[in-house]
Amino acid sequence: MEYLSQHIESLIFAAEQPITLEEMGSSLEEVFGMAFSPEDLTDAIENLKARYRGDDFAFEVVEIAGGFQFFTKPSYHRTVGAYLKQTMKKRLSQAALETLSIIAYKQPVSKSELERIRGVSCDYAMQKLLEKELITITGRSEGPGKPLLYGTSPKFMDYFGLRSIEDLPRPKEFKDPDENSIGEQAPIEEEVS
Repeated sequence: MEYLSQHIESLIFAAEQPITLEEMGSSLEEVFGMAFSPEDLTDAIENLKARYRGDDFAFEVVEIAGGFQFFTKPSYHRTVGAYLKQTMKKRLSQAALETLSIIAYKQPVSKSELERIRGVSCDYAMQKLLEKELITITGRSEGPGKPLLYGTSPKFMDYFGLRSIEDLPRPKEFKDPDENSIGEQAPIEEEVS
């Protein structure tokens, strides 16, 4: 179909979240009354990617979080970062970042397990993460009381620029603390004279 790339471009531009091939296909099918194969859609997206690779554009089409979205090219990140820094009012607190990282690596996870890991109450941090739609309720545990389980949301993937949860950095392997110490360990008890 002529102008398929432009129709897909308009969908990617209009979508608030990364738009999937299925969402594109169903929208195009509704408008044109015909189905488009995933190969046709992928070819059109590749044409868009090729067009935006040139130096004439400050943005590009990127596959992220199971869909496609426009992103600023890396050479313009500092400029956009300066603008966002000036316009963003609140960042995630240290407590919210810690809570979010535990959820990302341990999902699905209950609030009681989060609090056991962090050692403090997570109520406020979780409330803020839910408000920002970075986490979502994924179901209920089969354990006593059937507590809610939490996981990351598609907005989390978008916020951190991840294609999938497998793109998260791997936690470093922790070694025995004695292997990382220097010198002699202090005695637990001291003699009193």
